[in-house]
Order: sequence, then C-alpha cells, then structure tokens
Amino acid sequence: VGKLSGAVGTYSNVDPAVEAFVCKALGLTPVPSTQVVARDRHAEYLYACASVGATIEMLATEIRHLQRTEVGEANERFAAGQKGSSAMPHKRNPIKSEQLSGLARVLRGHLGAGLENVALWHERDISHSSVERIILPDASILAHYVLVRATSLIDGLDVHADRMLENLDASYGLVFSQPVLLTLVAAGMTRDDAYRIVQRNAMAAWDQRKPFRLLLEADPEVTLTPAELDDAFSLERSLRNTDRIFAALDAVGA
Repeated sequence: VGKLSGAVGTYSNVDPAVEAFVCKALGLTPVPSTQVVARDRHAEYLYACASVGATIEMLATEIRHLQRTEVGEANERFAAGQKGSSAMPHKRNPIKSEQLSGLARVLRGHLGAGLENVALWHERDISHSSVERIILPDASILAHYVLVRATSLIDGLDVHADRMLENLDASYGLVFSQPVLLTLVAAGMTRDDAYRIVQRNAMAAWDQRKPFRLLLEADPEVTLTPAELDDAFSLERSLRNTDRIFAALDAVGA
C-alpha cells in the first residue's frame, strides 16, 4: 500500500491525484489513513515471520527428541572431527535444531514488539519508528535464515530405521492394541467387551514384560484365528496408506 496525503492525512496541501499517480507508478494501492499507514499490517507481516519460525521449531524440536540417546531414531549429520561438547567427547549435540528453536523465540519476540507498535498517540507518533528499524529487517533476515538452515538440516538428517523397529519391539507389541481391538469388534464382539479384554492383556504385557500377542493367544475370551492375529500385528497393515501421504506432500511441493 501507499499513502501521500499530507501532514495529517487530509490532503490539505497535496491533491489526491498526486497520491494516485505516485501509487500507480510504484504499483501500490492507496489506503485511506491519517499521516501514517496503520501498523496492524506490519504486525501481520511479523506474524507470518514468527509463524515460519514456529513451524520450523516444531520440526527442530522433534529432531532434538529423536536424537536423544534413549530414542536414537534420527540425528543431525555429524562430520568427522566435529565436536559435540568441549568437555564430553562422546556427545553429538543437535546443534542446528537447538539453534532453530532459539531463533524461533526471537521471531516471536519481534511479533510482540510489532503488536505494541499498533497503538499510536493520535494516530501519529514516532514510537514505532525506532522499533521497526530493528524488528522489520531482522525478522525478514531471520525468517529467510531459518528456512535455509532447516533445509540444510533435513537434507543432512541421518535416519535409523533399525532403531525405530527396536523401539517398537520394546513395547512388547502394545502398538498393535488398536488393530486387535478393531479386529475383535469386526469378529462380532461389542466394543466395550473388546476394549476391556485388550486393555487387560495390554496392562499385563507391560507389567509382566511379556509379549502382548502371547497373552492374547492364551486368553480364552480372545477367539481370533492365527491369521487374524497375524494381520492385526502386521506393520504393513499400519503402513498401507503411507504412499498416499507422501504423494500428497509431493503435490504440495510441486
């Protein structure tokens, strides 16, 4: 948008045609306002920058969690000779992810300052000016930087599928409780009864550290066939629609 309407926005010393001519030449849309354009649109821009940071922080936080020793399903690329900690040589810290999480906070802080700028005395004071000279260029640069940094992080991500399987196995098969529940219901059992049976065996598997499937097979109330249990405990069943998800993501990026 653009505005050229005099000291207090009333066109007292400049013809509105001048504003129209200048805005057209610059490709701007004239906006009715007083001496300055309302700062709510600036706040909206800062929100967009902060939203970029928040979304990237969501990804970075997940990667930080996946890189924890006790999870170990993914980690940032670690180059030969790189140091994770000056005091503890064994550490491989998620440096990029932690940096992105921190910069997202800065972007949210700039949004707060931008919202504070919306209220001006008598529609015109310069309290916003000193703030905008910092937050507008800084937020723009930071939003671009975190996008570039996040792209580098994802491109260099090491994913450990074998550890994912280990973590699934560590649950004694409890991740398949929902397919078992639905299979029992499909076989004619009421949902309440099926839920009670599955929950009882699931809790026993965890407390006794025994395979969930073995407990189900030993339960006389569970009347599923071996083939039905095979299907319920199949990873392929859980992943059968993932190709559609990836196709949808590819369509978004196209």
